[in-house]
Amino acid sequence: METKLILRGALTGALGGLLAFVFARIFAEPRIQAAIDYESGRDAAQAALDEAAGRPAAAEGMEIFSRGIQANLGIGVGMVAFGLAMGALFAVVYTVSLGRVGRVRARVLALLIAGAGLLTMYLVPFAKYPANPPAVGHEETIGARSGLYLVMVAGSILFLLGALWLGRKLAPRLGVWNATLVAAAGFAVLTAILMAVLPPLGHLSANVNEYGVQATETPLPLKDPDGTIVFPGFPADTLFEFRFYSVIAQVILWGTIGLVFGPLAERVLGGAREGTARVTADA
Repeated sequence: METKLILRGALTGALGGLLAFVFARIFAEPRIQAAIDYESGRDAAQAALDEAAGRPAAAEGMEIFSRGIQANLGIGVGMVAFGLAMGALFAVVYTVSLGRVGRVRARVLALLIAGAGLLTMYLVPFAKYPANPPAVGHEETIGARSGLYLVMVAGSILFLLGALWLGRKLAPRLGVWNATLVAAAGFAVLTAILMAVLPPLGHLSANVNEYGVQATETPLPLKDPDGTIVFPGFPADTLFEFRFYSVIAQVILWGTIGLVFGPLAERVLGGAREGTARVTADA
């Protein structure tokens, strides 16, 4: 039974990743292209400033894959693979949770775990370190950004597990509703503390050296030696729209997992119960 559930979880996750890719290809991709165009324009303006100052031009990196391959095959395969992995992880958690969360229907349990996955794997980390399009983010901070994001993911998962444990411990004394409120408050407080402790991306050394102390990595207007703006800062609308569509894509991914996996799990679990009943009756 466990193998069947994990297999269905992986397939459901792949479907969710595919649907999320289709959405992102239609809505988020134009914002990615706008960010790339901004980066190209800014690089050209910086090259002109360097040439006027007598500084050598920065070497351009070699493009391994074309923009078309990146926007279609690359992102598509990546999102489907990510969905498959999240679906398999979801199914493992679902299998472990069976029989340990009380009398909860298979479909309801699937939605609850999918919601928890969306919250801990994306929404909570996103609140501290939101997704950024190309041109937003220093090359030298990639490792630091990845590490900080993983700390947020790990912290949110641990805090949620702690909240679930606390809620179950307090339920007999406070009642389910009050225990849930206390556990949720504890999760929120611990998450807020972690967010306050971790540094903003604008405080990373590479960003401070280039832009000064800022809250984010969003590029500021490019100025010449006289302080005149020669190229604007990163467009706020493009940044907001990219982040908004990134959240919707994740909602599609986890929503698909929760909604599609539930009925499939009920069939598997129902078949397992029928098989057990037949064996018992034959005995």
